[in-house]
Amino acid sequence: MPSWLQLMADSLPSLIYAGLVFTVPLTLLSFVGGLALGLVVALIRLFGPRPLVLLVRAYSWLVRGTPLLVQLFVIFYGLPRVGIVFDPFPAALLGFVLSVGAYTSEVIRAAIVSVPKAQWEAAYSLGMSWSQAMRRTILPQASRVAVPPLANSFISLVKDTSLAAVLTVPEMFQAAQRIAATTYEPLVLYLEAAFLYLMLSTVLTWLQERLEKRFDRHVAPVGAAT
Repeated sequence: MPSWLQLMADSLPSLIYAGLVFTVPLTLLSFVGGLALGLVVALIRLFGPRPLVLLVRAYSWLVRGTPLLVQLFVIFYGLPRVGIVFDPFPAALLGFVLSVGAYTSEVIRAAIVSVPKAQWEAAYSLGMSWSQAMRRTILPQASRVAVPPLANSFISLVKDTSLAAVLTVPEMFQAAQRIAATTYEPLVLYLEAAFLYLMLSTVLTWLQERLEKRFDRHVAPVGAAT
């Protein structure tokens, strides 16, 4: 077996372990937290009082207008200067949640706006309150519009978690860096890490396509009602 292939075989368990213990949990927690934050921000943007609207718009503008790497550095390396200290994993999680929340808020807001006004009127005519109309009528329809871009955001987040390596979070890319530092074979290790990210993204893309097809089955074709 060539030495480079032996190195990849030897390092594979460590990379997979780092992915399962750190990369996957960081991705899932960041996306769930960011999705919840994005929903709140989107609802405030659409229905909240003006002071809160200005506040969440400023948050979205700030996060979407600055690089994620800079935000992570500010949280982990900058905030300790003012007495706010985070461990590496919580710092990375906070940074990713804020980033995902800003981007998903725009997706959710656009999806809600895309629901025809007649759906609101129909819900109110049935005696639903605003919260009931939102939960039973508007959000189910908006979710069909939001699923593709949200799935893309999730896949992008999987790859973005590699940035947590700069905060010393021992996720998959950080594991590759550490092995490369002792074996002096960065090309082999980084290509192996890239391949694992590629495989994970490929599986998620396949799942995204299945999910979209499932949603499409509940959508009536154009002209079906005529």
